[in-house]
Amino acid sequence: MTIRYPNGKLYTPHTSVQKTEKKSKSKDLSFSNRGKTLEDEINEANDYYIKRRLAIIHKKPVPVQIVKVEYPSRSAAVIREAYFRTPSTTDYNGVWNGHYIDFDAKETASKTSFPLKNIHEHQMTHMQQVTEQNGVAFIIVRFSAFERYFIVPYEVLQKAWQAMENGNRKSIPFSTIEEEAYEIPTSYYPRIDYLPIIQQLIDEKCCGFESEEK
Repeated sequence: MTIRYPNGKLYTPHTSVQKTEKKSKSKDLSFSNRGKTLEDEINEANDYYIKRRLAIIHKKPVPVQIVKVEYPSRSAAVIREAYFRTPSTTDYNGVWNGHYIDFDAKETASKTSFPLKNIHEHQMTHMQQVTEQNGVAFIIVRFSAFERYFIVPYEVLQKAWQAMENGNRKSIPFSTIEEEAYEIPTSYYPRIDYLPIIQQLIDEKCCGFESEEK
């Protein structure tokens, strides 16, 4: 199936990165988790939260406009061409403990940094708008070479993005991620229980705000 962006440009999945990451993660993962993507793991966590009434967080539907459909038989339809109606914002949003949560999921095979090319300008704008409305905006990054997961707050992304626009490096060093982001420890089920880490982010953000007021 052919899918195009709103400007007509052909959408091409990054298959080469996905293959590289699958090879690296297969070395360390348990058999039960082998083959799962970051999206699978987040969806698993979200199902866990909903079933236990802890939070309501869903993956956003992709705004696709179908333009060409073929019917090889009466009982089957095959989509041959489609367009993204509007640029996507982030992957997930929802409500938890009175907080609006909005985030994207990113994976990288790099061992040294997180490339900012994985984020689009309209996503940064969206996260800024969420933050301005007192929502909690961030990305969850998986470094597949290490099987380590981090919540990277919008504020950390914004600082790196601004530096890039000023002509500095186009990635966030892994050392900066370790220092300024929040690592999500892995467990059996759900593999990434990220809500307690969001609570830690919110608590530290509130404490920092109160200190500034004083």
